[in-house]
Amino acid sequence: MTNYVFITGGVTSSLGKGLATAALGSLLQARGFKVRLRKLDPYLNVDPGTMSPYQHGEVYVTDDGTEADLDLGHYERFTNVSERSSDYTTSGKIYSSVIAKERRGDYLGGTVQVIPHITDEIKRFITNDIGDADFILCEIGGTVGDIEGLPLLEAIRQLRNDLGRENTLFVHLSLIPYVAAAGELKTKPTQHSVKTLLSFGIQPDILLCRSDRPISDEEKRKLSLFCNVKNECVISALDVDTIYQVPISYHEQGFDQQVCLHFGKTEGKFDQLLKTLHLKPGTTKPDLSQWKDIVTAIRNPKDSVKIAIVGKYVQLLDAYKSLTQALVHGGIENRIQPDFIWIDAETPADDLLAALSNADAILVPGGFGERGVSGKLLAIQYAREHKVPYLGICFGMQLAVIESCRNVLGIKEASSTEFGPTEEPVVSLLTEWVDGEIYQQRSEESDLGGTMRLGTYPCLLQPHSLVQQIYNGADLINERHRHRYEVNPAYKERLEATGLQFSGFSPDGKLPEIVERSDHPWFVGVQFHPELKSKPFAPHPLFASFVNAALNHQKAQND
Repeated sequence: MTNYVFITGGVTSSLGKGLATAALGSLLQARGFKVRLRKLDPYLNVDPGTMSPYQHGEVYVTDDGTEADLDLGHYERFTNVSERSSDYTTSGKIYSSVIAKERRGDYLGGTVQVIPHITDEIKRFITNDIGDADFILCEIGGTVGDIEGLPLLEAIRQLRNDLGRENTLFVHLSLIPYVAAAGELKTKPTQHSVKTLLSFGIQPDILLCRSDRPISDEEKRKLSLFCNVKNECVISALDVDTIYQVPISYHEQGFDQQVCLHFGKTEGKFDQLLKTLHLKPGTTKPDLSQWKDIVTAIRNPKDSVKIAIVGKYVQLLDAYKSLTQALVHGGIENRIQPDFIWIDAETPADDLLAALSNADAILVPGGFGERGVSGKLLAIQYAREHKVPYLGICFGMQLAVIESCRNVLGIKEASSTEFGPTEEPVVSLLTEWVDGEIYQQRSEESDLGGTMRLGTYPCLLQPHSLVQQIYNGADLINERHRHRYEVNPAYKERLEATGLQFSGFSPDGKLPEIVERSDHPWFVGVQFHPELKSKPFAPHPLFASFVNAALNHQKAQND
């Protein structure tokens, strides 16, 4: 039977529930078990697609086009399990589903209530589409005590009764703050957090104690006593220098061992298989050599490069979580450490150019809206004219085309219809396309939420192009998209005459996917989001090539 692990958080947000869930998933995989990872967010938005990145960081997009919380990015990066729509929901989506059923008359005239209708819908989500997974790891977003999260807690409380204690486990991640004036760690906030959880009928089985310094045995004993958790199930979650150390640290603290003991899985799945064949079991310890190699590569770089990221959400770096991790991945193989120069796209021109002069490469990420466009265009122009490696992602690709139209072709009115009416619509609203076998149609009056080109789409690469070399000679690639506007191919011939080549198109030849400059050592713009598919153990080729190009540029400048 499938086992369920529920991860909750207390005292404060942003403690790392997503990383804890992802790390546990990777540890269970290393023991031979199959896992699926899910998240339930308590907010009433249907999804984060229309939310500002300042609210919850980046919007992560899955292969099937689900707009989700950034924690799903951690899940995929740590486990390589492809997330899908059945792995993410919000209170808003749950309530919408229940209300839609009520409107159809599914409840036969009954009064619709939080219990049982909302909680039943939550339980259906958690237990649906599990396949052959040995473990379902389910992260409950928010902080214990948040009013909108109460139905989520009630649903998992009910699931323990439905499935039995032997098939469910509650993990509570909480903060152990250090009070400098007293010179000691304080356990009281966690005690109160657990009491709040107990008031909802949930007794945690394992405590993950987040702290910036070691937790003493005496403090662990106190937490064990007052929180009614076994001493060995009080697990330290200390700060680490790289997130890829987290699985190693949790294993050293015995986290995965205690999870397996709770479910009676004292041996790895491979050991169990050997026993059924009457062969001698191997080791119950997971093989973490992959993670150790990654950490070693990150901690011991041979070179470093400075990459300028010009965006409008740089005050909250979680808005670019997958992007920065993909750049780190790009440097792992060749032991190159990317150091980031964060530049607000609204920075005055002289200051922006001064910051760019220190960069070995320039990246303009995705985004929406006209704010900061002039700064991004200036950065693209600088990269083009000074032969600095450039990577434009989504909006960064569209602006690269607009910049060439304005400053190379001399079309000063070149713009995007996203910014308003224009006589030179170099970038315009995507109104219709085919998604698999489904015809999609949009207009300016369409809802903003969920109406973009979302998820994985194919792209044909032009023979002998730079990107085809980067993708190891592939003719067809599949990448994830999240955008509403497209580059207008009507400008293709004029742009290609000036050196901006259209090196990737949709299979029907209608939608430009990639541009590159033939008169530049490394200048690439892509309509999709390659950062969403990068893994520490499988860096995305675009980022690996980009980081290497930055190093080559640095060496050329120093010669």
